[in-house]
This record gives sequence, C-alpha cells and structure tokens, in this order.
Amino acid sequence: MDFQERFPQPVRIASFEAYRFQGRFLVQVISEEGVTGVATVNDRLAYLWPIFQQFIIPYFVGKDARDLPSLVEGVYTYRSVYKLAGIALWNPVAYAELAVLDLLGKLADCSVAELLGTVIRQDIPVYLSSLRRDTTPEEEVAWLVDRLAETGATAVKLKIGGRMSHNADASPGRTERLIPLARKTFGDDITIYVDANGSYDAARGIEVGTFLAGYGVDFLEEPCPWQAYWETKRVADALAMPVAGGEQDSSLEQFAWMIRDRVVDVVQPDVMYNGGLIRALQVAQMAAAAGMSIMPHSPKVGAEAAAVLQFCSIAGNLGPYQEWNARHADPVSWYTPTFEIQDGAVPVPGGPGLGVEYDPDIWQKAERFF
Repeated sequence: MDFQERFPQPVRIASFEAYRFQGRFLVQVISEEGVTGVATVNDRLAYLWPIFQQFIIPYFVGKDARDLPSLVEGVYTYRSVYKLAGIALWNPVAYAELAVLDLLGKLADCSVAELLGTVIRQDIPVYLSSLRRDTTPEEEVAWLVDRLAETGATAVKLKIGGRMSHNADASPGRTERLIPLARKTFGDDITIYVDANGSYDAARGIEVGTFLAGYGVDFLEEPCPWQAYWETKRVADALAMPVAGGEQDSSLEQFAWMIRDRVVDVVQPDVMYNGGLIRALQVAQMAAAAGMSIMPHSPKVGAEAAAVLQFCSIAGNLGPYQEWNARHADPVSWYTPTFEIQDGAVPVPGGPGLGVEYDPDIWQKAERFF
C-alpha cells in the first residue's frame, strides 16, 4: 500500500461533493488537476452529512491523496472528532476514503483491489441474505427456494428472533418452525446461516444455538446485543457451532480484543461502518493472524457493493460465502456493471478504481447536498 512509490507526484484533494440520485447516495472527490473519484455510499449520508461536511471534508481537502492511510488514521483527532466515535464518525470517513481510492485507481489505471493488495479471486460466492422477519416460515422458505433456483446460490441467511428483543421471537414459535422447514426443504447441500440481531441473553442464546446445531446451521450471528460482549463470548464458548459478529463495531482496538479473546469465531466488519477498506483490511489481518475467517457485513445492492467486492477479491482469509441482499435488486440503468449473481457468485468489477462507470448525465440531474 505504498502510494508514494506508485504516484511520484502529489495528488492534492481539491473538493468533495455529495449527491442523491434515484434513491442512491454518491460522494465525488475532485483533485486539483480535475481528476474525479466516485463512491456510491449507504443512505446514512442523509443524516450524517453534517459530520461529513464539518469534519471530514475540511480535514481531507488540501491533503495529498497519496497519504490516504495516514489521513484515515489522523482524522480521528481532528477538531476532537473522536468524541463522535462510532458508526456516526467512521461512515463519513469511509465515504471520503472510498472516493479517494476510486480517484487513485483511475489515475493508476488499476482496480482499488490492485492498489491495496494482490487479487486472488475474481468471482465472490454469495449467500442470499433475506433480511425479513415479518414473513411466516412457509412464506420465507418458499420465496428463498425460488431465489436459489434463479441465482444458482448454495447458501442462505435467515433472520431469527425479534431483533434486540429480550428473548422474544418475531412471532411466537417462528424460529422453531422456520429452521426445521428450511433444512427439510433446502436439503443438506444448502448452507444455512442465521442472524439473531441481538435477540437473546447468553442463556437463551446457548439454548437456541444448541437447537440450531441440530439442523446443521453453519453460524449464529449476533446472538446477543452487539455491545454485550461478555454475553456473546459465553455463547461462543458454549457452542461448537461458530458465532459471528462485528458489523456494528468500528474500533480497531475493540476488534483486536474480540479476536484475541474469541468473543466471536467469524469476524464481520462492515466496510462503511468501520471506516473504509484500509481499516477493514486491518481487521482482516488481525483475524488472519489468529487463524479466523472474515465475512464482512454487506446487505448491499448494486454499486454500493463495489467496495466490499474489491475487499473480498484480496482478503486471504475470506469465508466461503459473502452476504448479498436477496430481497432487493437495483434496476437502475445509470451505471455499469449490473452486479448480478451468476452461478451463485458475483463478479468483482474489473474497471479502474472501484470499477463502476456512471452515466455523465446524472450529475446535472442529481440533488446536491450543500
């Protein structure tokens, strides 16, 4: 990641702009030479814009983009912005970092993955992440049967529990009916993951995890509220089945402790929540040193998934499948590629930067943030 060697001349950051277009959010960076980089980012920009505008943009503007790793680290103490530490801070940092990486990739005529590491895979096997709890077990399984057939995917993730619900299920007995039905219907060749979104205390998490193990579930994600680390560790210690977590975390020190003390077995940073690709790769390296796999949280659609696909193409300790939003397609026609599942996998965009090409007309039509 030696940008100084790759780019012999400074690449000064002149400005950032942010846009909303057809329900999508985009951040554009412009260098002093007029080269642009663009990242499609998550919709949290709608309410995190003041932090991006007042802290992140002023820190990055005028800096040399070749210093990006130190900029991502150094912004933490700019104007005491560390007092906002968490997703509210690291999301906007990711917006800036991803746009700058896209710019640097375009200048170097290579992908962001090639800038950051060695590409070891071009297609990313995915699991279909359903994201729903308001369905009956019968509705959920029937819908996923169709999606598995359409996509060629061989793994799914089901929602269980009620989401931060103090041991309550989304509807009475839903989990106990859903999992046996899913296994019976899908058969033994389909990998099943589940996500509890912090529904349980440790005792109930262990009980549910034991039940899940009887049906060959491959991991239990966030059994306990995400900040209840010791509760989560109790579940992970008690179960032979892997426990996954980390999507809400954005402290590298916290990840280091979680990995060292095996709070979870599968590490799941979110590329945007955790501050971008550089920090996500640091988490991956920590996990690799401990012999743990990494499976980033990524219920994205379309161009927003470009960053995590670049990450997945170079992470050596990547898990067998990566999350893909099974519920939402992105029918827009103003960028390429289409980010479709092909034979159970999504191709990594191959163009320069993040690999997304945008229709130039959108910048006149989009709503700009001020």
